[in-house]
Amino acid sequence: MTSSDDVAASRDGGRPRVVLGVSGGIAAYKACELLRRLTESGHDVTVVPTAAALEFVGAPTWAALSGKPVATDVWSGVHEVPHVRIGQTADLVVVAPATADLMAKAAHGLADDLLTNTLLTARCPVVFAPAMHTEMWEHAATRDNVATLRSRGALVIEPAEGRLTGKDTGKGRLPEPGEIFEVCTEVLARGAGDLDLAGRRVVVSAGGTREYLDPVRFLGNRSSGLQGYALARAAAARGADVTLVSANVTLPDPAGVKVVRVETTAQLRQEVVAAAASADAVVMAAAPADFRPTAVSHAKIKKASDGSAPPIELAQNPDILHEISTDRARSGSVIVGFAAETGDDTGSVLELGRAKLARKGCDLLVVNDVSGGAVFGSPDNEAVILGADGAVTDVPYGSKTALARVIWDEVTRRLQD
Repeated sequence: MTSSDDVAASRDGGRPRVVLGVSGGIAAYKACELLRRLTESGHDVTVVPTAAALEFVGAPTWAALSGKPVATDVWSGVHEVPHVRIGQTADLVVVAPATADLMAKAAHGLADDLLTNTLLTARCPVVFAPAMHTEMWEHAATRDNVATLRSRGALVIEPAEGRLTGKDTGKGRLPEPGEIFEVCTEVLARGAGDLDLAGRRVVVSAGGTREYLDPVRFLGNRSSGLQGYALARAAAARGADVTLVSANVTLPDPAGVKVVRVETTAQLRQEVVAAAASADAVVMAAAPADFRPTAVSHAKIKKASDGSAPPIELAQNPDILHEISTDRARSGSVIVGFAAETGDDTGSVLELGRAKLARKGCDLLVVNDVSGGAVFGSPDNEAVILGADGAVTDVPYGSKTALARVIWDEVTRRLQD
């Protein structure tokens, strides 16, 4: 047997050790892209396919991409005790795709091949990325197995919706490999893999709304949605049930997240208010337009021959953050707002942020200095998180993913059981 000291020593000073389990579904070919992303980002990856998986993608492919020999049974290299050592020395095990059969075996502790043995011996975070037909995913047996795995601390990502095998469409599609990779890196970054948002329902809004003048023109803003999407990814990787209300964003759907697409502020309000009714936390990272035209032309507005511009009368949009903060549908929920400030004659960025926090009634306000267009469209950010309880958290310049982690840390401290 390998001692715990030996296992710890194997991890110190080396690359993160990831086991990529691949079970027998048509989506197995997509795991090649996940493997490439993991290896190119510096992870030490061992691929453990099932025998059925090799019917879709052969062992030479896995060996060539990982740089390691590939086996499915416990008899290959038996002197190295692979059925025990692979799981013991892993920092993360991710199974993509995870079929209904594989998850049933994992839930019931069956171990008839190298992958299921690895899952039994692993003491690191385990991520399952399911892929199967909708009827299989919705079957009571599968739902019970998923619940069992989650109750034991595994992260089971909700499958995506879309085209399945043949002509079928529905929920059960493997999330995009790039998004599964983001989940893996997020779980590894948290170290212990503590799913502190497991069982929690959270809502995140992202992007910028549009208020139409005519069929082709609109009033909008520069919000890219990057911060909101980083927040949704981070919450899903911590086990939350995430609804992402996305306003005019073209980013790929985060793995395991329900995405609701909207355009206008009225649509954003409708979806956020509805989702907030059952949410433990709402993070309003979207940038709703403050105003909308009072009249929308059904035809494209033409240029006037005399060079004059048509007058545009504006009406104020509803304040979504204030509404969900002051009229909470769920007692004990945590509401987070964002303030993109530049500072002016009335006060500094932080002074304006504190005034907005008091005015909106939310629990936390993430204050960004956007002078000169900073933050918009950038993968990086810095902020000050102000709490209604007087707390002030400075988040230094870094990735929007890093800021998302700090925001969820602050949220979890305030969540009530």
